[in-house]
Amino acid sequence: MRGRRSIRGYLDKPVPQELIEEILGLAMRSPTSMNTQPWHFHVITGEPLDRIRKGNTENILAGVPDSREFRRGEPFAGVHRERQIEVAKQLFGAMGIARDDKEGRQDWVLRGFRQFDAPVCVIVTYDRELASSDDTAFDCGAVTTALVNAAWSRGLGCVINSQGIMQSPVVREHANIPDDQVIMKAVAMGWPDPDFPANAVYSNRKPLDETVRFVGFEN
Repeated sequence: MRGRRSIRGYLDKPVPQELIEEILGLAMRSPTSMNTQPWHFHVITGEPLDRIRKGNTENILAGVPDSREFRRGEPFAGVHRERQIEVAKQLFGAMGIARDDKEGRQDWVLRGFRQFDAPVCVIVTYDRELASSDDTAFDCGAVTTALVNAAWSRGLGCVINSQGIMQSPVVREHANIPDDQVIMKAVAMGWPDPDFPANAVYSNRKPLDETVRFVGFEN
């Protein structure tokens, strides 16, 4: 039985812990610099996740400053900003959210702070003692991509996001994350609802001739 559909983008259907363990086991075979394996995964559901959703949303609406722990750099500009706007337009169009619909747009943004109302959230952290190494960030990105691919192969949908960890004290408290770990990313996870319009959106990708250079090939 598929479970009752929702307007949240995910089916109202729990994700078994055993399945998540299987997915994480596959993901953790991803490459890691000199086998450091700096990553940790905090898998949250139920009441603790609801407390994180509530705390995130209340803080954002109250104007509490962003306190994410992993560096974010400067705001996007130029072509990178254009791509960000392009995918936002695709999503708003799919959801029927008009440009002047401030309430609808705000609710869409708040979805990220609610972990997209997914039944499971995976918080990815890394060992603080390795925080100065760029390899650590690369390793955590690799394992997160592997996690999403493994989940997808089992029928689950994921959204890698930063909104869900921008209020890091909220996340750290309710996920009981140790002080010797740095919070890097969040992954919303659940069974995707195929009838949810945004789930049919595919972001555009640059063509190969704008991205790839072949050196030393005959042609």
